[in-house]
Amino acid sequence: MDPVKPEEISHPPMDQLQGLEYCIDSNPPWGEAIALGFEHYILALGTAVMIPSFLVPMMGGDDGDKVRVVQTLLFIQGVNTLLQTLFGTRLPTVIGGSYAFMVPIISIINDSSLTRIEDPHLRFLSTMRAVQGAIIVASSVQIILGFSQMWAICSRFFSPVGMVPVIALTGFGLFNRGFPVVGNCVEIGIPMLILFVIFSQYLKNFQFRQFPVIERFAMIIALVIVWAYAHLLTASGAYKHRPHQTQVNCRTDMSNLISSAPWIKIPYPLQWGAPSFDAGHAFAMMAAVFVSLIESTGAFKAAARLASATPPPPHVLSRGIGWQGIGILLSGLFGTLTGSSVSVENVGLLGSTRVGSRRVIQISAGFMIFFSMLGKFGALFASIPFTIFAAVYCVLFGLVASVGLSFLQFTNMNSLRNLFITGVSLFLGLSIPEYFRDFSVKALHGPAHTNAGWFNDFLNTIFSSSPMVALMIAVFLDNTLDYKESAKDRGLPWWAKFRTFKGDSRNEEFYTLPFNLNRFFPPS
Repeated sequence: MDPVKPEEISHPPMDQLQGLEYCIDSNPPWGEAIALGFEHYILALGTAVMIPSFLVPMMGGDDGDKVRVVQTLLFIQGVNTLLQTLFGTRLPTVIGGSYAFMVPIISIINDSSLTRIEDPHLRFLSTMRAVQGAIIVASSVQIILGFSQMWAICSRFFSPVGMVPVIALTGFGLFNRGFPVVGNCVEIGIPMLILFVIFSQYLKNFQFRQFPVIERFAMIIALVIVWAYAHLLTASGAYKHRPHQTQVNCRTDMSNLISSAPWIKIPYPLQWGAPSFDAGHAFAMMAAVFVSLIESTGAFKAAARLASATPPPPHVLSRGIGWQGIGILLSGLFGTLTGSSVSVENVGLLGSTRVGSRRVIQISAGFMIFFSMLGKFGALFASIPFTIFAAVYCVLFGLVASVGLSFLQFTNMNSLRNLFITGVSLFLGLSIPEYFRDFSVKALHGPAHTNAGWFNDFLNTIFSSSPMVALMIAVFLDNTLDYKESAKDRGLPWWAKFRTFKGDSRNEEFYTLPFNLNRFFPPS
C-alpha cells in the first residue's frame, strides 16, 4: 500500500467557504431572489411573533395590542435590515427582535408602579411607554461605541481563538429555543425537523430544469407541508380536549392574529404616546444593549463566512454596531417592545440555501415592510405555530455554531493553551447562563437579588447570555495567558490582514459604502 500523502490527511485553511452558489455581491436571477427573500421573511416571523405573544399579555394587552406590536416589530425589522445592508456592515443579515432584552423588560412589566394600575389597557400603554423610554436611552450605548470607533479599538483584542467560543455560542447558546420547544408539540415538530433535513441535505441534488429547487426552498416546502398537516389536525378536532398549553403550541388558530389584525395599518413613531423615562430602567436596559452588541458581533462574523466574504474589519464592524444602535433607537421610538440584533436563524439560512446574496436580504426587508402594513395578509403567515419554527432552528442554529468552530482551522489546536481557552470558555459560556436561567425559574428571580433592582437586572442580563460570558472569558484568557509567545498558535498571522480595511484588497469589494459615501466616511 502506498504511503499516505500529507495533503490527503489534512485540509489547508481557507479564508472563504467553498460551495456557495452566490456570495455577498453576486445575485441570483430576480425571480429566484424574490422567492428566497420571501423565505427569509417567513423565517423572521418566528421571533417577531413570539416576543410580543409572550410579553403583551403580561402587560395587560389584548389580541389587538399584540397584533399592532407584531406589525410594528416587523416594520422596524425591515427598516433596520435595509439600513444595515446599505450603510452598516453591508453583510446579508436580517436585523430582528432580540431576546437579550427580555430580563429588563420583564422587570419593567413587574414594576410596582405599573402593576398597581387596574385598567388593563392603561397598564399596557403605561408599560409600553416605560419600555420605550428605557430602550431609547440605552440605544446611545451602541450608537456611541459604534460611530466613535471605540468598538473597533476593542475588537483589535480579538483573535481566532477568542472568537471561536463567541461565534459558536451565538448558535449553541440558543439551544433552549430548539428541541425543548419542538417537544411541546412533537406531532408537528418532529416531522418538520425530519423533512427539513431530508429536503435540504439528502434531496439537495434534485434539480428541475437545472435549478436546485428543493435545496433552495427546503424550509418553505417542508413548512407548507407541515403547516397544512397541523391545520388538518386542528380542523379534525384532534386538540379539542387537550390542555391549553398543548393547543397553543399545536393549533393553527390559537394566535388570534388574523381576526384581530386590521386590513391596513402603518406604524409610526410614538404611536403609543410619549415615552416615560426612569434612570433605573434605562441602566438595566443598557446591559441588554451590551449583550445585543456581543451577540451581533458573533453573528456578523458568521454571516461574513456564510456569504463568502472576508471577516469584517474592525472599522466595518464598528460601523455596523453604530447603525444597529440607530435601529434600537427606532425600536424605542416606534414601540416594538424589544431592541434589535442580528437574526441568527436567518444567518443559518444563508448556509442552508447556499445563497449569501445581499440583494436577497434586502428583498426580504421589503416583504417585512409591505406585509407589516397589510395586516390581514401578514397575520396569515404569522399564525404558523412556533413549534414549526423551533424545528428549523435545530438545524440553523447548529449551522451557525459550526461556522464558529470552523475558525479553529486558523489556530494551533495541538496547543494545550488553546485547548484550555476554547474548552473552558465554551463550557462556562453554556453552564453559567444555564445556572442563571434555572435559578430564575425556581426562585422567580435571578441569582443577583439585592435591593437595587437595576443592578440585579444588569447582572442577570449579562450572565444569561452565552456569547457574552464566552467573550469575557475567552478574550481575557487569550490576552493574558502566554499571549506574547503564542501569536502564531492564536492565528494572529492570518488574522492580521483583516484588522484594517486596506489589509486585504477584497474588503473594498465587500464593504465599501454605496453612492460613493466613502468620500465622507473614509475607511481606516
